Amino acid sequence: MEEKTTTINNLTAKFGFTDFDFQQIKEMNIDLDKIESELLIFKSGIPKVFLEKPATINDGILKISNQEFQEYAKFFDEKKKNLKLKKFVPASGAASRMFKFLNEFLNDFNLENETINAYINRKKDKNLPIFLAGIEKFPFYEIIKKRLKEILPEYHLLEGHEKSYHFIKLMLANDEFDFSNKPKGVLEFHKYNEYTSTAVEEHLNECAYYAESNNISHLHFTVSENHLNLFQDVIKKIKSKIEEKSGTHVHVSYSFQDKSTDTIAVGLDNKPFRNEQGKLVFRPGGHGALINNLGNLDADVIFIKNIDNVIQNHINEITLYKKGLAGVLLKLQGQIFDILHRIEHNLVEQENIESISSFMQNELNIDITDGFEKFTFENKIDYIKSKLNRPLRVCGMVKNEGEPGGGPFWVRSYKGTLSLQIVESSQVDNENKEQMKILSESTHFNPVDLVCGIKNYKGEKFDLQQFVDHSTGFIVHKNNKGKELKGYELPGLWNGAMAKWITVFVEVPLITFNPVKTVNDLLKPAHQPQNE
Repeated sequence: MEEKTTTINNLTAKFGFTDFDFQQIKEMNIDLDKIESELLIFKSGIPKVFLEKPATINDGILKISNQEFQEYAKFFDEKKKNLKLKKFVPASGAASRMFKFLNEFLNDFNLENETINAYINRKKDKNLPIFLAGIEKFPFYEIIKKRLKEILPEYHLLEGHEKSYHFIKLMLANDEFDFSNKPKGVLEFHKYNEYTSTAVEEHLNECAYYAESNNISHLHFTVSENHLNLFQDVIKKIKSKIEEKSGTHVHVSYSFQDKSTDTIAVGLDNKPFRNEQGKLVFRPGGHGALINNLGNLDADVIFIKNIDNVIQNHINEITLYKKGLAGVLLKLQGQIFDILHRIEHNLVEQENIESISSFMQNELNIDITDGFEKFTFENKIDYIKSKLNRPLRVCGMVKNEGEPGGGPFWVRSYKGTLSLQIVESSQVDNENKEQMKILSESTHFNPVDLVCGIKNYKGEKFDLQQFVDHSTGFIVHKNNKGKELKGYELPGLWNGAMAKWITVFVEVPLITFNPVKTVNDLLKPAHQPQNE
C-alpha cells in the first residue's frame, strides 16, 4: 500500500495526474507502476540492442536434411497422441496496409480529369499496374464485378479504366465491401474450382493437417473484439466441411488483447497526451501484449503462425516442416526434462556436468558464464537448473532473398551474456557503422514460424512474463486528430517477449513463407491455383 501511495504521489507531482486520471486508470485496470515505468522510458529512451554477429548455418542456425525433417516429423507423430496441441494465430490487425496504395489512388485520382495511366505516370506508381494487370486473378474479382453490374446498369458501356476505378472504389467503400477496415483473416485469399477461401479457412485446414492429436485439433485466434462476429461467421460456414474432409474435429477459440496491457501516450515533450476532453490517451501495446494470451493457453505444443502466412498449394510440404520443427522441440524438450528430473532426484553426479554443459552450449545455444568450471558442484547444479527450467521455442528461419533486415542474431546483453534473438532493424543503432554492417550480413529472415513449449518438466505452465526483456520495447510516432504523439509498444511477441526463452533456430525452405502484405501478393504462385 505504501508503494502504491508513492507511485500516486510521483505521478501527481511529476506528471500532473489528477483524481479524474486515477479513476480512468482504475476503470481500465492498468497498473500504476506500469504507467510510471512507461513514462520514464519515454524520457530515457530505449537502449539499442548490441549485435555480436548474425546467426548463420552451424553458428546459431541448425540445418537439417529433408530426410532428417521426415524423421523428426515421424518422431512428433509418435509422441503427439499423449499431447495436447494448439495452433496460435495473431489475427487482430485490419487489412488497411494491404490496400494502402489503392486508398492513395482513390484519394488522389479524379476520373473526370485524368486517366489511370496518366495517374500511374504522374505518381510513378509501381503497384497499381500490377493490380490492374492481374485483376481477374483475384479471388474476390467475380463477386465485386457482379455487385458492380447490380449498382451500375451502364457498366457494360464503361471504358476499361472506368471499370477499374469503380471496381477499386466499390471494393474499399465503407458501405460496400470495406476491405481496408476488415481483418485480413476474413478476406478471400484463394480461388479454387468451385469456391473461394479466406485466410481463416486455410489456417483451419492447416491445423487439421499438422496440429492434430487423436483426431482433435485446437485453433486459437487473437482478434479485435469488434471483429469477433466476422471470424465466427466464417468458421460457422466452413468448419464442418474441413472436419468432414480431414476426419479431424477442430475446436476454435478466441481471445482479445487485454486492455490492461494498453500503454500511455505522450506528446513530443514526453508529458502525458490528452484528448479533446482532457482524458489521458492510451494505445494498444502491440503484438507483444499477446504473450499473456499465449500464456493462458493450455497446451503441450503450440504452433505460432501469422494470419497472412498461408498457402494454396504444397500443403504436404508445409505439414512436413511444421511437424519437423515440432519433432525438434519434443526431442530437445525430452533431454531438458530428463536433466531437470535427475537434478530434482539428486541423480546428477560431478562427472555428468561436462556433458550437460556441452548439451546446453551446442544444442540449446546457451552461453555458459565465465568461470563456471570453478563453481562448487551445488552452484553448478543451481546454474544449470536456472538456465534449463525455461520455456522453449524452435523457430523456422528462411534464407534472405531480398534486402537484409531483421532476423536471427547473436546478441550481447549489458551483462555480457550472449544469446540468440530475433531482432528487428529498428532495434539496432543506425548511426553505428559496425552494428549496421552486422545487420546487413544477416543470411536469414524470421518468417514467424514458431513451435513452443510453455510447460516445465513437471507439466506446470510457466509464467511467461518472467521471461520478457522489458528493455526491448519500441517508441513509435503517431498522430491523434492532427496532433503528434509518441506511443510505447511492448517488446514484440517473438522479440523481447521471448528474449529469455531457450531458443533454437532451424532453417526451413522459402516455400513455407508466403505472407500477404499487400493485395498484390495474392497474385504470387503460392496464392494462385496450380492449374494456372
